Amino acid sequence: MGDAITVHELVGEVVRLEPLSLAHVDELVSAATEDSSAYAWTVVPSNHQAMTTYVNELLADFERGLVVPFAQISVVTGRAVGATRYLNIRRRANHPVPYAVEIGGTWLASSAQRTAVNTEAKFLLMTYAFEQWGVVRVDLKTDARNERSRNAMARIGGTFEGVLRQWQPSQVVGEEDLFRDSAIFSVIAAQWPGVRDVLQARLM
Repeated sequence: MGDAITVHELVGEVVRLEPLSLAHVDELVSAATEDSSAYAWTVVPSNHQAMTTYVNELLADFERGLVVPFAQISVVTGRAVGATRYLNIRRRANHPVPYAVEIGGTWLASSAQRTAVNTEAKFLLMTYAFEQWGVVRVDLKTDARNERSRNAMARIGGTFEGVLRQWQPSQVVGEEDLFRDSAIFSVIAAQWPGVRDVLQARLM
């Protein structure tokens, strides 16, 4: 794929996206263990050892140019409340910046769910992707059974493109040997100004 892509801190009114590091592990464990029942559709590490492994794996993928991971920091408390990342980064040969990315790998502490944190984090990530990198497309993807996530992706302006059958291993506990269908949404560059306006209005 190529070298790591560095993105500096992205700052909003309620959330700050900091490049992920091992310094975030303790706070991420606290966030993840507020209510483990909040993670029906994804695997979120629930102890220090597992979270350290999770962060180290993401940092290794970052060095390989595969992901750009962030800790989601509450502006009010200054503490990590979850994680998110750019992934499935597509670049043309000899071009240092992507032409398309996925935003995903997102989870939040139960107390940060159903707040403005997720909306603003998506706004920050999309703004950077479209307006700094100049991407033509941002992907959003979730387990096809996850109606709440699908509704959230549609609500922020994602266009539903269909279901990718048996797309990836399931992240549901007890389904470790199964493969899930994934619902995919996208925002393309031509849609971005309208989506940006919708997101800004929701954040006011």
